[in-house]
Amino acid sequence: MGDTIGNLRETPQMSKEGEAAVAVKTTTNGAQADGETSVWTPSSWTSKPIKQDVTYDDRTAVSKALAKLERSPPIVTPTEICKLKRSLKDVALGKAFLLQGGDCAELFDYCESNMIESKIKLLLQMSLVLIYGAHKPVVRIARMAGQFAKPRSSPTEQYNGKTIPAFRGDNINGYDPEERTPDPSRLVSAYFHSAATLNYIRASLASGIADLHSPLDWELGHVKDSSIKANYERIVDSITESLRFMKTVGADSAASGLETVDLYTSHEGLLLEYEQSLTRKLRTPSSHHHQSSHSDGDDDDGKQWYNTSAHFLWIGDRTRQLSGAHVEYFRGIANPIGIKVGPTLSPQDLLSLLDTLNPSREIGKITLITRYGEHHISSLLPAHIRAVQNSAHKGTVIWQCDPMHGNTFTTPQGLKTRHFSSILGEVSSALRIHSEENSFLGGVHLELTGEAVTECVGGSEGLRDEDLNTNYTSYCDPRLNEKQALELAFLVAGFYR
Repeated sequence: MGDTIGNLRETPQMSKEGEAAVAVKTTTNGAQADGETSVWTPSSWTSKPIKQDVTYDDRTAVSKALAKLERSPPIVTPTEICKLKRSLKDVALGKAFLLQGGDCAELFDYCESNMIESKIKLLLQMSLVLIYGAHKPVVRIARMAGQFAKPRSSPTEQYNGKTIPAFRGDNINGYDPEERTPDPSRLVSAYFHSAATLNYIRASLASGIADLHSPLDWELGHVKDSSIKANYERIVDSITESLRFMKTVGADSAASGLETVDLYTSHEGLLLEYEQSLTRKLRTPSSHHHQSSHSDGDDDDGKQWYNTSAHFLWIGDRTRQLSGAHVEYFRGIANPIGIKVGPTLSPQDLLSLLDTLNPSREIGKITLITRYGEHHISSLLPAHIRAVQNSAHKGTVIWQCDPMHGNTFTTPQGLKTRHFSSILGEVSSALRIHSEENSFLGGVHLELTGEAVTECVGGSEGLRDEDLNTNYTSYCDPRLNEKQALELAFLVAGFYR
């Protein structure tokens, strides 16, 4: 009996759907041979062609990792997901603003208290500024607790005259050239690092890191620019006066919601074997069930398929093929989802994606994350807006501007960077174009960090190309540092006042 138990622990039993994923992950064609199917299951994506796939050498190791994930508890719950969906419905209706931000690609080393706190504080500071400017509630979604994998333009790169696999993110392989072989055990490590990060986020919020009764406890030492710091302090003073008034008239109470905020997690749903393993059929909270859309995987038992790895997931610009595996997977989950909308997406294909991913036209289900580049947005965004406005999806989507990915360039020294003026320029153009098209910008999507990195040039700090090496730590794309991110929030808020 002891040997039998030991064997079961060494190679846990996995579901048939997990076995289907293993078959795909250890072959090179990216799809099973049994053809297409119209019935959605968590593994129906395995019958579709897939982009940005990862092929592992060891089938047994993949099976063991996915079986472990299938038996692990959810990282997030349907109650939290549905609460976010209600908030995103308000964003789609113009009643709230969406702030989404975090690292380009998380590293396992970022699962550390100071780094987590710095990102929480920065997002809270930015949201406070945006509330002040837009006079709307702000929905906060972090690119944290799971944003490990990154799509790459090439699966390989040159190193010391040799071709080696590209770094794909800590949940796939290591940045060290000796660790570039995809390792399925990193999928399990990604789960535990995500769970630990979200656990600390929840604990920090419960411990009062966002308590508006003491906003000056949010450190401002990193804000060196005196004008930015003075603007922020004026906003804090205004809120403090409002809270003092509420306390005087007796409107202040422990149940007022001023001690904490909601902060949700998100990542690009790139590694479908990981996402599938954390997709669970769970009961939808009764308060939300009557207003929810139903996916192909729903029964009449009050349950839906939820991806429990994050509250919000998005499909990248490289993986949004209508007949592809990622769209197939995303069409069956009840989570709110995003679609990256870039220059290569035609208006007709955008509508086809909306028809596939949101056939019931649930308000706030889909966030369209536009990423064109400062010099292309004016020629591309209007057509996408008009296509949606003239369709049955009018009024159901959230328009969100990602001013980062279309504005990346490489310096003569070989470092990837972005100019603050280009980032601000794309956001400014998005605000203007939406107004001209009788639409509205619902949010921004930013790559940022709470650390004092030097990865993007420009801003009031005046970073130049020659300053980038001072503290350039990103393994993928350049991020706004805490000063640049806060400055962008002030400038965006200024458009509303």
